[in-house]
Amino acid sequence: MDEVDLLILGAGPAGMAAAAEAAGAGLVVALLDEQARPGGQIYRDVTAVPPARAAILGPEYRAGRPLAEGLADPRIRHIPGATAWKIDPDRTIAYSVDGKAALIRGRRLLIASGALERPVPIPGWTLPGVMTAGAAQILLKQSGILPRRAVIAGSGPLLYLIAAQMVRAGTPPLALVETQTRGDLLAALPHLPGAIRGWRSMAKGLGWIAELKRAGVPRHRGARDLAVDGAGRAEALALTAGGRRRTIPCETVLLHEGVVPNIQATRLLGLPHRWDQAQRCFVPRHDRWGETPLPGIHVAGDGAGIGGALVAELSGRLVGLCAAAALGRLDPVERDRRAAPLFRTLARERAVRPFLDAAYPPGPQTLSPADGTIVCRCEEVTAGEIRRHARLGCKGPNQAKAFGRAGMGPCQGRFCGLAVTAILAEANGQSPDETGYFRIRPPIKPVTLAEIAAMAPTGPDKDSA
Repeated sequence: MDEVDLLILGAGPAGMAAAAEAAGAGLVVALLDEQARPGGQIYRDVTAVPPARAAILGPEYRAGRPLAEGLADPRIRHIPGATAWKIDPDRTIAYSVDGKAALIRGRRLLIASGALERPVPIPGWTLPGVMTAGAAQILLKQSGILPRRAVIAGSGPLLYLIAAQMVRAGTPPLALVETQTRGDLLAALPHLPGAIRGWRSMAKGLGWIAELKRAGVPRHRGARDLAVDGAGRAEALALTAGGRRRTIPCETVLLHEGVVPNIQATRLLGLPHRWDQAQRCFVPRHDRWGETPLPGIHVAGDGAGIGGALVAELSGRLVGLCAAAALGRLDPVERDRRAAPLFRTLARERAVRPFLDAAYPPGPQTLSPADGTIVCRCEEVTAGEIRRHARLGCKGPNQAKAFGRAGMGPCQGRFCGLAVTAILAEANGQSPDETGYFRIRPPIKPVTLAEIAAMAPTGPDKDSA
């Protein structure tokens, strides 16, 4: 079995920054990632994207290129195309590359698993032609493809960024349907001083909105009762806004109600989590250096709490410094000296978050879908069925598996977990912390028996990976 000083799962901004910082301090690093190239979702394919497409994606995207190029350090072993399917508390990961399984262990382990888009269970969301806004952005980054005649609906700054990118690409959205309300903005006003501290993020958002205004993209604010209409595929988005019901004909509906930490790996490790009411999601517990209650295991980036690309990068660098000091490669005094400006910048960048969380919450329809709406897509379990299970005595998501198979499909609850927790918590009059989340067991990604049986004693060599 291979062993390295720092083992990192995830080659997004947090993972890449941690690898560079640790390698710079003399640690031997291994970086596992499912994608063929580094960058994570936010910087996907940043080292290979053509200049014209990079211009469409904007300077925020291009900022990831130096991070990806930093992995050329000989002390960093980047293993692309690696699917991690088992993670043990002793910091050992079982993973597969090209159908070959192997084990690797780190003296320190960083889980930098990034974020998932929050599920948006509305009527018709399972129809062909409905996808997440983030998925549309991945198509643009990786293939230069954008859906035509699309409506973007939901809440959050990412809506404006994707809409602005579509405008730059010459395929503007037919409309931007926003579920946040004036009341949400008023609730966010007490956090305005923090937003002013993070003025750079606010300025970017205002710039995207200005692009949409110049392009004449219609905006419908305070939308509710969203539903995708269509016979066999998406043909229109219906909504109520401004006191009247309206229908927007389209070919594609892009849904987005914010992003949440991807906690499958941290749940698998049995790490304690807490409910973050501001972001309406669970986050793993950790200290200012990203270290969790399990010794030697860290979290960083959006997988530790949503903060954005720069926050992820800074938190990754802090983990790199902490790991180097813990393994005796960096004096604690020097660690603190290098970390001081990172903590200051991190505080400034995080200052805008409370304002954004309050101003752009997930809509009530997302948190409490109608009875007839499918919540678990894998097993086709509706919100009404989950409420019926609660009336029969079901108190939490793990019981819900026995009552009706919610969370037992191929995604293992990735896309329905938060919705199941929210519905059960509301139905039982409990908090999300009391209600809990799905218990995650290995394998967290599909693996064949042949891969396990032929597991290599050491990892696939760098050339084959």
